[in-house]
Amino acid sequence: MKAAFAAIIGRPSVGKSTLLNTLCGNKVSIVAPSPQTTRNTIRGIHSDERGQIVFLDTPGFHDSEKKMNRYLKENALSALQEIDLVVYMIDPTRPAGVEEKTLMALLAPRNRTTIAVINKSDLPGARIEQISELLRSELDPAELLVLSARTGEGTEKLLEVLYSHAPEGEPFYPPEYYTDQEPGFRASEIIREWAVNRVSQEVPHAIYVEIADMEEREVQTSAGETRYKLWIRAFLVVERESQKGILVGKKGKLISEIRKGARKDLEKIFPHRVELDLRVKVNPKWRNKDPLLKRLLS
Repeated sequence: MKAAFAAIIGRPSVGKSTLLNTLCGNKVSIVAPSPQTTRNTIRGIHSDERGQIVFLDTPGFHDSEKKMNRYLKENALSALQEIDLVVYMIDPTRPAGVEEKTLMALLAPRNRTTIAVINKSDLPGARIEQISELLRSELDPAELLVLSARTGEGTEKLLEVLYSHAPEGEPFYPPEYYTDQEPGFRASEIIREWAVNRVSQEVPHAIYVEIADMEEREVQTSAGETRYKLWIRAFLVVERESQKGILVGKKGKLISEIRKGARKDLEKIFPHRVELDLRVKVNPKWRNKDPLLKRLLS
């Protein structure tokens, strides 16, 4: 049996969360077109007869002096500590800039345990050969693969390579686990995904979710049967009143759509019917508040 921890690292919007969900066969990490949607290190678990790989989906690596971006960068780099393997993802449809060179330099000392993955092979304009040459010259990884996280093409080969490089060992989690996230965190991420996918420009970055209450309640049916409901009271928190108005929408239409969509997705991962009380409030300049950032991004 093989067992390993593998960090998925790369610049924002390279497809790390999509790859994690594909490899684990379940929705583990939220996905949105806005960059830096992933804020925490998310664990997804793949198990089969070969053993177990625990994947760590990290925030997009982005050089910026903004306080929140510094925390995200630290989260990404801290995931490289005490792991066995690195899956380094690169987007061949974008030019390799300074951040890419910085990442390769950081990974160079552990290149023998780094699997370089060129994603988005299904998209037109992908410069596969050019990026391959860059990776070989700057990083010289243990393996270099080309795949599409969106379609799944090449992902089984990636698993094969990861298991071949993984050390022998017993699984870290029971085989039925595909994540170890706490229920409250999973609920907050699903709600945030529905919100950020329905707004644009700066608003997605200004949103976080606060779970105020989460309680399982007994409900008596008309037939006298006892069933359970999961009752969640949550807040979408933004920085400005104008952003609050955008999320609520005209006559509350947008917040209603977010609530209904999130509730349906929550019922896919929890065993009970979900009642979601969702509201919007303002926390001015929350992205500059260290105690809150440490709590949200830990």
